[in-house]
Amino acid sequence: MKAVVYDDYGRMPELRDVPEPPCPDGGVVIAVRATGVCRSDWHAWKGHDPVSLPHIPGHELAGVVASVGAGVHDWVVGDRVTVPFVCGCGVCSWCLAGEAQVCPDQTQPGFTGPGSFAELVAIHAADTNLVRLPDSVDFVTAASLGCRFATAFRALTTHGRLGAGEWLAVHGCGGVGLSAVMIGLALGARVIAVDVNRAALERAGSLGAGAVGLIDASAEDDVAELIREVTQGGAHVSIDAFGSPDSAVASLRSLRRRGRHVQAGLLLGPNSTPPLPMDQVISHELEIYGSHGMPACDYPAMLSLIEDGTLRPADLVGQVIGLDEGAAALAAMDTSGTTGMTVISL
Repeated sequence: MKAVVYDDYGRMPELRDVPEPPCPDGGVVIAVRATGVCRSDWHAWKGHDPVSLPHIPGHELAGVVASVGAGVHDWVVGDRVTVPFVCGCGVCSWCLAGEAQVCPDQTQPGFTGPGSFAELVAIHAADTNLVRLPDSVDFVTAASLGCRFATAFRALTTHGRLGAGEWLAVHGCGGVGLSAVMIGLALGARVIAVDVNRAALERAGSLGAGAVGLIDASAEDDVAELIREVTQGGAHVSIDAFGSPDSAVASLRSLRRRGRHVQAGLLLGPNSTPPLPMDQVISHELEIYGSHGMPACDYPAMLSLIEDGTLRPADLVGQVIGLDEGAAALAAMDTSGTTGMTVISL
């Protein structure tokens, strides 16, 4: 099969022929129809999130079941599916409780094994991890859900408990951030978007037709102070959708008393221990959550809002490219100012 492969961290990936993956017991092989190009893939390629080399990236995928392993009960060849980027083992206490996103024996296509920048990808524990796609949701839209959109949805609904009329501050307007802006507006929140990139801010603003407040974080101003002024005391919920010490601290400091901070952007390596203002966390009784995707069992609520048009993730797709352009798209994340999600269509 054709796949995008890199042999070393930071070395230019290339499209080449590789062996097809075997179908695991309890799992399936999916014929990939679309896969997102995500900053998490870039982190692995740069060596920030170590993977086995040579490696096939890609963890946001949608496609058709091509083969079914022994012991699978719920799926047959031809089913249209997507999967979370965190796949649970299906048998531990966390998986059985519907919390596969924190499974200690989890697998992640594109990280723990070969990913979806390929014509075929193997998925383990299919009965736990596959999500059936409604006919009205196309493959490109479905591929945009698997990491960024689903992460933002669960971050705001499960952890943030965002309600209508509340203030939401979104720090970073990449894939997760733009998803959070759209979801926050759909939930009836008042949204403030923060970024250093003017094009990203304009894209965030366009999602709310002027209803989104925009703050340029590259200016000299104190972002957290600006948010507290605009919101008359601070945001009820704030999400660091970028993942840096500065954005994590700004997110926490922008909250009102009893506010909820959600860390969705990755903080890896030397950035993994930012200087969080714990004095403020204690005195203001702030809540801090990490958000690591969304389990397959929670997808139906999100998909129903997509089916009825309340959520429009397709609007967040910036460009659709072919598999032969995947290597360049991944490498371009070093310097690219492109807004919106890039999706590979096969």
